[in-house]
Amino acid sequence: MDSPFLNPGLLSHAAHVISSASEALETAETLRLFLEEGAAMRDHHPSPPAAEMEKLSASGILAITVPAEFGGADVSFETMIRVFQTLSAGDPAITQMTQSHFLFLQAVREDGSAEQKAGIFGAVLAGARLGNAQAERGGGSALDLATRLLPDKEGRLRLNGTKFYCTGAVLAHLLPVAAFDEQERFVLIFVPRHTQGLTVEEDWDAMGQRAAYSGTTIFENVAVSPDQVVPHYRLFERESIFHPFGQLLHAAIDVGIAENALADAVAILRGRIRPRLGAAVERADADPHVLLRFGQLETRMRAAKLLLRDAALALDTARADLTAETAGTAAIAVSAAKAYAEDAGLAVTNDLFSLAGASSTSGALGLDRHWRNLRTHTVHDANQWRYHAIGNYLLTDTLPGKPVRKLRVKP
Repeated sequence: MDSPFLNPGLLSHAAHVISSASEALETAETLRLFLEEGAAMRDHHPSPPAAEMEKLSASGILAITVPAEFGGADVSFETMIRVFQTLSAGDPAITQMTQSHFLFLQAVREDGSAEQKAGIFGAVLAGARLGNAQAERGGGSALDLATRLLPDKEGRLRLNGTKFYCTGAVLAHLLPVAAFDEQERFVLIFVPRHTQGLTVEEDWDAMGQRAAYSGTTIFENVAVSPDQVVPHYRLFERESIFHPFGQLLHAAIDVGIAENALADAVAILRGRIRPRLGAAVERADADPHVLLRFGQLETRMRAAKLLLRDAALALDTARADLTAETAGTAAIAVSAAKAYAEDAGLAVTNDLFSLAGASSTSGALGLDRHWRNLRTHTVHDANQWRYHAIGNYLLTDTLPGKPVRKLRVKP
């Protein structure tokens, strides 16, 4: 039977298959250098980064979490987060286009049937990319959804709804779509990108993460076969690390942005002779206040990276022995990493300019993209609630719950 997940003709070339964690890390570093080279230009002149996404697909980096039994490297969460941080230090917007790709591979791993796993994992190993069609506007909560998967008069499944913040959809091969079925169960439908009735609009106009193209996707009476539907509602019937993994990927993006911003600031100060006005020194890198602040920012970055690693190791522990306690403590570790990454990142991307001086504000340098990228990426998640979850656990032993999607009935 033909796979409902991939038309081989949509892939421009065969993808390399990465076979180990060490190869994944080496490949990520090579890709970081490639992405970093054009990041400022893509921010100034955004357009769908087709060539860059093809490069990622061909490298095999997008298949490193495919389980070993399906031919993948099946890397640990600790390796995955190191890879993601590295890519984000190159270009966080392009890296964000792959966040949902890795997250929904985890969804297939947890909730997919054997046939769905074989089809989707096989497509990804061949170079396919997963996009994102989850969030919607207009509800009373970010978790409310109105998109439905319902049978028509002939009993054929049809998908209807409008999504926003569809990061990566414009260049994806498959779109995982969040919807509620006829029984009002929460499901994921894996829809090929060029299916009739599917429209991806290039209407993303945020101040940062400009190349992420997180715009609108519309589904109008899209025909769906049952084997495209993953019963994601099962996630809420058992313990899971799906949501903490998704949040840790976001944290890794924030750390990568800050890492790149700090590296840019260091490069500027190393190449500058004239000190800031008021400093009784002959060189910029001898200003005691500059040295103090760089030391503080570097310390924050080291702490952010350690929190990332600690959270990733907690996810690995939970996957090996999944219980309410291991899943919950992993979620707390992820909250710590996510909250601190935002705080540290904002400090670095803001202080970059006061440390590097007036010339650092030149539009030609594009250093403002670091702050814009970080601020754009972090506002979707209220940081205060991350700290709240940690405090609640510390004082009352309360583990965080799962964010439950709800059906929104249109008036």
